[in-house]
Amino acid sequence: MDNKPGNNNNPNGPGRPGPGPGGPGGSGGPGGGNRRVRDIGFYALILVILLATVFSLTNGNRGTELNYSEIIDLFEQKQVESFVISGNELYLYLRQPYEGQQEITRNLRDVDRFYEDLGDLIREQKAAGILTEYDDNEGFVAPWWLSFLPYLIVVGVFGVLWYVMMSRATGAGAGGVAKFSKARTKVASEGQTKKTFADVAGCDEEKEELQEIVEFLKNPAAYTAMGARIPKGVLLVGPPGTGKTLMAKAVAGEAGVQFLSISGSDFVELYVGVGASRVRDLFDQAKKVAPAIIFIDEIDAVGRQRGSGLGGGHDEREQTLNQLLVEMDGFSNNEGVIVMAATNRADILDNALLRPGRFDRQVYIGLPDVKGREEILKVHAKDKPLGDDVNLNSIARGTAGFSGADLENLLNEAALLAVRRHRRFIVNDDIDEAILKVAMGPEKKSRVITDKERRLTAYHESGHAIAAKYLEHVDPVHYITIIPRGQAGGFTLMRPSEDKSFQAKSDMFEQIVMALGGRMAEKLFLDDISTGASGDIQQASKIARAMVMQFGMSDRLGPISFDDSGHSLFIGRDFGTTKSYSEETAGIIDEEVKRIFDEASAKCEALLTEHKEQLIAVAEYLLEHESMDGADFDYFCEHGHLPPKTEQAPAPKAEEKPSQPETAPETEQTAPPQEPGQYKGPDERPPYWVDDIRK
Repeated sequence: MDNKPGNNNNPNGPGRPGPGPGGPGGSGGPGGGNRRVRDIGFYALILVILLATVFSLTNGNRGTELNYSEIIDLFEQKQVESFVISGNELYLYLRQPYEGQQEITRNLRDVDRFYEDLGDLIREQKAAGILTEYDDNEGFVAPWWLSFLPYLIVVGVFGVLWYVMMSRATGAGAGGVAKFSKARTKVASEGQTKKTFADVAGCDEEKEELQEIVEFLKNPAAYTAMGARIPKGVLLVGPPGTGKTLMAKAVAGEAGVQFLSISGSDFVELYVGVGASRVRDLFDQAKKVAPAIIFIDEIDAVGRQRGSGLGGGHDEREQTLNQLLVEMDGFSNNEGVIVMAATNRADILDNALLRPGRFDRQVYIGLPDVKGREEILKVHAKDKPLGDDVNLNSIARGTAGFSGADLENLLNEAALLAVRRHRRFIVNDDIDEAILKVAMGPEKKSRVITDKERRLTAYHESGHAIAAKYLEHVDPVHYITIIPRGQAGGFTLMRPSEDKSFQAKSDMFEQIVMALGGRMAEKLFLDDISTGASGDIQQASKIARAMVMQFGMSDRLGPISFDDSGHSLFIGRDFGTTKSYSEETAGIIDEEVKRIFDEASAKCEALLTEHKEQLIAVAEYLLEHESMDGADFDYFCEHGHLPPKTEQAPAPKAEEKPSQPETAPETEQTAPPQEPGQYKGPDERPPYWVDDIRK
């Protein structure tokens, strides 16, 4: 158990690592950086063009700007040596600099007037040699609209920039404005490896339920001749990681039809009406390639109960749901199109979505049993070299509560550990370590722990282990350690001997007794208590309150449920509701919970006091060796001493490379002595973990 102050997390189950940063499709995904560079380059080019245009408008006239009278004075004073007229531009070259400039440019608004005023003077000075050269281009007069051309360029550039920005904002840059309302479906191509029912393990009954859909898609005439109608929709319900999406892909692969997949969140957009348009387009695409399967993943994103939010009936999500209801069972005919959806929150879906004619059939895909777990392990172990000591059946029996995704991740972590340890095969030690790593995190041997904390943790874990050993309805101890792992300062691992579908009152009561073993050991043998038992207390309180309020296990209150936690809260509808029992009943509930705790504490104290010599011996062993195997713990409790070293099975060496050392030093330090024929580590996860206290 983690005996660090402030740890309040629930030890009901192993922690799960959160999703890692980044991912495909985001700014850090493939192509995201290149697109950002292209955007920056495009906007930089537009900025350069604008600056050049403005500069040409504001600085187009070179030299000193003179008014018309000053130009005439320069000609009359015989200061002009030569001049050129090009269009409306007058270029003068002076005999002497005028205001520091010898070359002057002037825009003439009326070239004809210039020649009317100075034509005779120019010809006289040319004849006299005062004007050495001039080119008047009298035959060419620039059109009037030419002066507006720079301004038109600026307006055009701004127009193009505005169009590009608006196009990207509305999705037109991906193929036109119309594509923004198109459904973002993913169609399985022919080149992809198709999934079949052979790739789905541990779901025999579920595959039989879906086999009818496969047969209908292959041979619909046999069903229509009998007057049967295949379900229009199939809802796959189950906990995360149980293979709902994989099952939908397997149905499409078995039937050999088009498989159109889309996420429920892809329908809803900021703009009103876009979600409904995408629903219509989705069904139009499916009808064109019928027979086909439409798979909507996480349908609860769009299928929540209507009237449960602050947006009202005009809410965009509700309009999308209304369109989905009409498309699934409305006036239109969707022959050959079957809708499959997956969710782990079927309780919040709208009732109109679940009625017959839309989702006619619900298939529950739950956690696999021991047989299903073994089949799943075989599927994921096909491409992994396993050692001779790896028994998939033993792993399956010891991983109660694992989903298919958990088992896949378990074997992957074991493979990574085998590579890190320079092995050629995955051995049982890698499996054991992978289970602990996935559930609790990596070992933290470098963490600095004071002697007082180590001693407190050792007695705390010994209290749990001794309580579990002498309680009849608690799973046997499999592993004890005071080495910090993840956020836990230590833990006691309980391994279930079989899968349990339900728990009896005696089972739940003894779980409370065992959870209080750590706190009671601190109180009895250290004359102090710590915050390290906070997670145990929370778990025990949760069990006791569930016994009274949810399962009707109180003789005083009777078989009545007072629990409303399963009811989903919806803003605007449920805030006005009150609890279903009176204040007097609430007081009785508290008294019953307190009574259960008092009885559990008394039994735990008596049990630890009776076996105090064993508890102290186990605690001292943990202080010296830091870890203790379940087989050694059982042997010690029965014989009063550990098994002799001669009975230990030698470590396997055949799976390691000859050029590499055997097991890494850190693995050898924590490897407890073992009996022949016993398991070599915690290869099973119980439905709950003692001392899984999180900070």
